[in-house]
Amino acid sequence: MSTKGKTKKMQEADNTKMFNELFCELEDCDEEDQKQKVKELHVIIDGMNEEEFKSVITKELFDKIYRIFEEKKISLENAFILLKHIGYCKVMKNVWFLHFEESPLSKRLVKMIKDGNEKNERMNENFLANLCECYLLLNDHFDWELFSVCIPCILKVASNKEENEDTQEEKEIALLALSNIYERYLFVDKKLYLNEITEIIQYHQEHHNLTRLAYQSAWHFLYCRFCKDESLKGIVVNELHFAREARRELEELSKCIDWKRKGGEEGEKEKKEMVIIIRWLTILGSYFFRYGLRNEEHFGLIGSIMGVLRASKENYKRIYKICIDSLSKAARNRALKVDDFLSIGAADFVLEVVAQSHVINMQTSDCLDFFKILCERLRSEREIESDKAKRKELKRKVLDKLEEEGYEDCIIGLHCCIFEDPIIDLYLVRYIDDYLVYC
Repeated sequence: MSTKGKTKKMQEADNTKMFNELFCELEDCDEEDQKQKVKELHVIIDGMNEEEFKSVITKELFDKIYRIFEEKKISLENAFILLKHIGYCKVMKNVWFLHFEESPLSKRLVKMIKDGNEKNERMNENFLANLCECYLLLNDHFDWELFSVCIPCILKVASNKEENEDTQEEKEIALLALSNIYERYLFVDKKLYLNEITEIIQYHQEHHNLTRLAYQSAWHFLYCRFCKDESLKGIVVNELHFAREARRELEELSKCIDWKRKGGEEGEKEKKEMVIIIRWLTILGSYFFRYGLRNEEHFGLIGSIMGVLRASKENYKRIYKICIDSLSKAARNRALKVDDFLSIGAADFVLEVVAQSHVINMQTSDCLDFFKILCERLRSEREIESDKAKRKELKRKVLDKLEEEGYEDCIIGLHCCIFEDPIIDLYLVRYIDDYLVYC
């Protein structure tokens, strides 16, 4: 093992050891010391990578939290603070299936939420919000019955118009928890959320009172509802201007990233911005794939995705891949014109990547797949073009580009290469003609 690898392993072991030792001290502290130790645990969790996080945050840990919670060795407030931060990191580190829903602690949270609702008791609103946020952040599967309690409660927190730092953090956690009600749970009664989430998004557009993560999370929740309910199109597309806002956010976030720095060397703030970019790109791929929409806002959005693609090419492979996947889905959308992708330089970019490749790796394969989609559309009899002469001109432009720059030879040559990753062989089209255009 290299020195760098050994250092990393030692750091991971240190993080795990420090976390376990500090956690064991929680039950022997008074409430104030306990709160300080919980904050120290937050710092350790923040420094963990995904694998470390999964190795430490286990069902066994939740069982331990449940035990000291039941034995009243940790205060409710401190338990909430710790659980919410674990849930926050679960989402931000893109870790799933911690099996929290299988733990007694999850069942206890569910019972507390249901009991307060069924007995019609006026539960302290802050207490109920903490319960609901922990439940939504930590679980991967939800009890539908709880939505009628959790969603209005969390939206009330998110609707707070105060702009101090503590309130911003509360709103960020609340909306992040809400965004965890993902596409599997499409059918949520509009009465529970629509007026409130619309007002939250509109108010931010006017006053900028949310963090970037909170704003993205508000859109994430609304978009997941839009996936199955096209009656929301007027609000999402025309009233709230989803494409315009996504474009602006991507461009602003992109300015905050030092794209020349190697991935993994960012500071905490930059890592957070990376996560938000990925969250935007993920829903944008779905958006273009599902909806046959085109206006100037959508064209501008494609351009902003292209900007992130160019910036991330060298050092941020994960973001690069999500960008090219989003563009490929957009290219299949027949409401968008082939010329849209040519005019923003998408075809030029992917062909340049292909020309620089000596083996077919995943990056090259993704570029070839995007270019193949454009070629399919140019060849397709179903391609809608009001001006046949313009369509012929487009085909000629692509053909000339292939011939002049030698890209046709590059594509043919790559098909004779050894695959860097055998799995790519499953996805790469074997017929050269699929990547070529003829007039």
